[in-house]
Amino acid sequence: MDSQFLVSLTLIVASFGLYIGIAVYNRARQTSEFFVAGRGVPAIYNGMAIGADWMSAASFIGLAGTVMVLGYDGLAYIMGWTGGYLLLTFLLAPQLRKYGRYTVPEFIGDRFQSKTALVIAAIATILISFTYSIGQLAGSGVVIGRLFEVDAKIGVMIGVVIIAIYATFGGMKGITWTQVAQYVILILAYLIPVIFMSLQITNNPIPWLSYGNVVSELGALDRELGISEYFAPFDTASKWQFMALMFSLMAGTAGLPHVIVRFYTVSTMKAARWSGAWALLFIGLLYLSAPAYAAFSRFILMKQVAGSPIDSLPAWTEKWVNTGLLKMADTSGDGILQWKEIAISNDIVVMATPEIANLGIFVIGLVAAGAMAAALSTAGGLLIAISSSFSHDIYYRIINPSATERKRMSVARWSILIATVVAGIVALNPPGVITQIVAWAFALASGTFFPALILGVWWKRANAPGVIAGMIVGLLVTLTYIFLAKFGGFTILGIIDTGAGVFGAGSAFLTNVIVSLSTKPPSQKLQDEVMDLRYPEQLSYKDGEVWKDDKVI
Repeated sequence: MDSQFLVSLTLIVASFGLYIGIAVYNRARQTSEFFVAGRGVPAIYNGMAIGADWMSAASFIGLAGTVMVLGYDGLAYIMGWTGGYLLLTFLLAPQLRKYGRYTVPEFIGDRFQSKTALVIAAIATILISFTYSIGQLAGSGVVIGRLFEVDAKIGVMIGVVIIAIYATFGGMKGITWTQVAQYVILILAYLIPVIFMSLQITNNPIPWLSYGNVVSELGALDRELGISEYFAPFDTASKWQFMALMFSLMAGTAGLPHVIVRFYTVSTMKAARWSGAWALLFIGLLYLSAPAYAAFSRFILMKQVAGSPIDSLPAWTEKWVNTGLLKMADTSGDGILQWKEIAISNDIVVMATPEIANLGIFVIGLVAAGAMAAALSTAGGLLIAISSSFSHDIYYRIINPSATERKRMSVARWSILIATVVAGIVALNPPGVITQIVAWAFALASGTFFPALILGVWWKRANAPGVIAGMIVGLLVTLTYIFLAKFGGFTILGIIDTGAGVFGAGSAFLTNVIVSLSTKPPSQKLQDEVMDLRYPEQLSYKDGEVWKDDKVI
């Protein structure tokens, strides 16, 4: 048992003990605490919790690796995921908070006065969150697999046990405060290595300023090796795929149910807006660092690993080969490991780079703890979304409206446990890399919830038949395109499976508008409620006029 293993294990166990302690201390005792944390979370802490909820294993583990492998084309992930928060913060979050419901499906069901719309939205929430959670469990498998030097599948099974125990404790109240702690750990774990690498390679501790010079050097190395240049645009994907992916991630961000519900945990519309602003700042710290992380990782691999004798590779290579996520073979038979002979998974770049760069056992252990924090925080939020949709929207609102709070809490916790186990089984053999799986979840959200929420908030003429038809068509179009592109090789304008949301959202918007205009408009009361959402909480809209303190203004 080496010192690196002990340090990594100690940091992970200590951080996990912290999360459990916080969850137990803040354990939910009422349904309002379980689903929306009692609506009393301060905006800055909610912003940190949103950041942790958002910066999943895909962001922490997969993003820099995706940018390293794809180069310029990988920037669509950064621009899409970040830009989506602007849409969410300004167009949806305050308005949904003012409506005062527990979940996104509940908003859709009450806004359109339709139990059918409620059930479809709940099913869509479960599908989206389940797909997303597969990526988180696969990410935990990467971390645990490397820590114990076992196959990543065994790591996934260990992760399932840990997350199942963790997520059933505190509900949204407990998860909110554990996510605050997880954000602090994961952002330190991400920034410290990239700052050290910047200092090591450029003698400048500010990576956001120094990595441009490294990118220029990478271009020269690429030309020397005769491979496509790292910063060449649209080399690995078409321009249309870049735009479609960016849109799909933006719209998906604004429609993700487990992210939207975080804005329900604050007390006012103003606090919801500030939560979004703080979240954008906290998220930006990682997203602005990911391109630098990717450039430094690629530079170190090309300079220190590629070109080395195959029989004298560093010790870290054997440990990562054992996980099944790194392959090195001297296919040319010259005894030298060439760049083209290295097959490194996107999902191990962040985890492996501190070892490659010899940053020390503490930094390596910190990165492992940060990766687990990222996977756990998002998994917790996703499982709450699944649990809420089943136990509150389907069980309580449809099946058993007279259920006691104790019964509802029991159903909620059991649904978390079952969802974790089933997602873990799928994650044993994931259908793609982490960022790809997560992109599918965003595509599904952009094809279902984004049109339904935008039209539900900003178009008072939208009605129940329109939103029902829109969600069904958007979901079917998105799923069909993902399967055809992934398994059938079918594409339109070079847009692959990760950009499917552009077709789903477009068809859903069109269907919703056509059906709504072809059927009976909503009642005047509902239309007034929609208009009311556009005004601050101290104002209200009624009978075509704006009111404040029982007076027309």
